[in-house]
Amino acid sequence: MRNKFQVVRSVWKLFILVLLILSTFSYAMFQGGFVSWFLFYSFLPFALYAVCLAFYPIGKFSIERHFPKREFHANESLTVTVTLKRNSFYPLLFLIVEDCFTMELSEHVLRKGNKVFLYPGFRKSFSFNYRLEKLPRGEHGFSSLRLVTSDVLGLIHQEAVIESEDKILVYPAYGEWVYKAGENDFEQDAMVVNDRLQRDTTMAVGIREYQPGDRLSWINWKASAKRSEIMMKEFEQSRSQDLLLILDCTPHMFFELLVQYTASIGHDALRRGARVGFMSISEKCVVLPPQGGESSHRQLFYHLAKMKDTCPLSFAQVLSTDRYLLQQKVPLLLVTAQISAELVKAARAFTVRKCPVTIFVIKSTTEHVTALEISMMEMARTRGISVQFVYGPLPSAGMKKAVKE
Repeated sequence: MRNKFQVVRSVWKLFILVLLILSTFSYAMFQGGFVSWFLFYSFLPFALYAVCLAFYPIGKFSIERHFPKREFHANESLTVTVTLKRNSFYPLLFLIVEDCFTMELSEHVLRKGNKVFLYPGFRKSFSFNYRLEKLPRGEHGFSSLRLVTSDVLGLIHQEAVIESEDKILVYPAYGEWVYKAGENDFEQDAMVVNDRLQRDTTMAVGIREYQPGDRLSWINWKASAKRSEIMMKEFEQSRSQDLLLILDCTPHMFFELLVQYTASIGHDALRRGARVGFMSISEKCVVLPPQGGESSHRQLFYHLAKMKDTCPLSFAQVLSTDRYLLQQKVPLLLVTAQISAELVKAARAFTVRKCPVTIFVIKSTTEHVTALEISMMEMARTRGISVQFVYGPLPSAGMKKAVKE
């Protein structure tokens, strides 16, 4: 319906333009004299330009976006350079160009910078750039460019939307949190522990398949020869350093903080040699088995970048019904924004099997621990579950932790 209205409006304006040309010509013919012909010839260049503009293919521009990189972290800035090219030298008095984002990006970024006023003239190629501040987490797309131009008199308007898709990936921001293997504790401290966790390679307790990040010295050559695939030695301390992060993806206003805190824990644990797994249920179930190395870091942050708080089940239901979780015996770190009796009961099923569980409850700096939450924490402690309340925005921006004991 809108396209039909635009076509009718364009035809009507073109009709008005032709009528004006005929009117000035008729006036000059019947009136005669210098003034009438001067009026006609003065109006004629503008009229002819407008007629030509009405048939100008403004949608034939080729578009190229340039990004300094394709992967960012939340709250970083991005400078986008857009280059437009055309085949003709037809003079354009001005050109309004608007870069169109996907909905997720446009809701978080002020859109005044992505709309510019250009003066192409006779140039066949020209470019502009704009800056986006504080990028939000997620995978964001640039869908199209909207071009608008007009003649001097404003009678003829040309508008076109040119499809041009590009994508960037924004990983969650993270802070420096210290992971202590063998303890259900994460702390942000001014004094950084320099001694990295090392595996005891003197006592192998089993074999396993190769995982990215494994060292060459860990290869079990005898087992590899028997199975015709690379098999690695499994060490005792290696097992104790495995952990599984579980993110609560139920809808909540602090979901971004949950993602940032999960990223901080995973980043520091991997940096110190632990093998980190990840699990969440959002639009789909994501399961990453405990692994170490750079590839594990990239997989973890890739999934955290795309994570949304759209889980149809409660966090307690996820813990109680997921088959993968019920088979785990590694320490579980649960990141959520609210603690309940159902959650404590679901976590109890893991501590019974000698599987350590820590629940991190994220709260804003303006919130206080309620009496109900204190009772839930005491209930969890009696069942061997550690509960920690984390306050504030992002670790790098001053997040602080308070463990209520």
